[in-house]
Amino acid sequence: MRVRILYHDHCFDGAASAAFFSRFLQARLGTDATFAYTGLAHTATQLFHEAMFDGDVNAIVDFKYSADPRLTWWFDHHQSAFLSPQDAEHWQKDTSGQKLYDPSFHSCTKFISTVTRERFGFDGSDLDELVTWADIVDGAQYANAEEAVELRSPAAKLTLVIESAKGSELVQRIIRMMMDQKLQQIIGDAEIQSVYAPLYERHLGSIDVIRERAEYCHKVVSFDLADLGIEGYNKFIPYYLYPDSIYTVSVSTSSFRTKVSVGSNPWAREEPVHNLASICERYGGGGHPRVGAISFPIGAVEAARRAAAEIREILGAGQP
Repeated sequence: MRVRILYHDHCFDGAASAAFFSRFLQARLGTDATFAYTGLAHTATQLFHEAMFDGDVNAIVDFKYSADPRLTWWFDHHQSAFLSPQDAEHWQKDTSGQKLYDPSFHSCTKFISTVTRERFGFDGSDLDELVTWADIVDGAQYANAEEAVELRSPAAKLTLVIESAKGSELVQRIIRMMMDQKLQQIIGDAEIQSVYAPLYERHLGSIDVIRERAEYCHKVVSFDLADLGIEGYNKFIPYYLYPDSIYTVSVSTSSFRTKVSVGSNPWAREEPVHNLASICERYGGGGHPRVGAISFPIGAVEAARRAAAEIREILGAGQP
């Protein structure tokens, strides 16, 4: 039996969700089941196409819902889980018991582990380390910004590789390793180390770039990396540099989109009051209440900058 799992690409929780769910299905379907993976990214264009659902079993984890009749399983925890009201209505009418949504979870991995244990009797306790760290990483539950930015744990190091590696091949290798290996074993793998080392040097450089580019006003850190071609950065760097900040807004570009990232400081001395997913939804984006993003087409830098400026004003209003 062929299983196709679509997952949130270049995301620790997306990879961990795919790994945990694979283990669950492996136990359910038997060792004859074969697994294939497709990484998904939030873009300004269509997210799904027919060719994606080519398995005997098709699943989406840690990503938006699809009403495609070939979809067998779905797990997500994002506030912005549905592309349209019609998709939400379609999900509400589902009677399979295999398309599950709960935005109260910090991570999709923890959601999957909880549901598969409580509803289906699956014992995935040997993956407790993976579940715990997925919750820490995706829920921004590091002890402090230093722990997150200085990459003190195997999970933080592996997050850098997953988020920054080119293409999906290495991420999918990591997914398969996550199914039965500890995180220290995975990050210690020679191939992964060869990717990690230059990414770590780039990570250190990005701290300096953000320090130089950042503007800090009304408890909001904002910066623009669109002209530098930096596809990603550790989202905790702004709070590492500006511990008194509450929010961050940035513009960046990649090979497939222009992106506005919006976040809130997990260690802020003042509780954030804005729902960032709801703000991003106004511009066609989404996410979680404490972190969100908006995808614009390639080259739509000025549109992204306008949105970022408007959001910066919203977040800074009323702040000293």
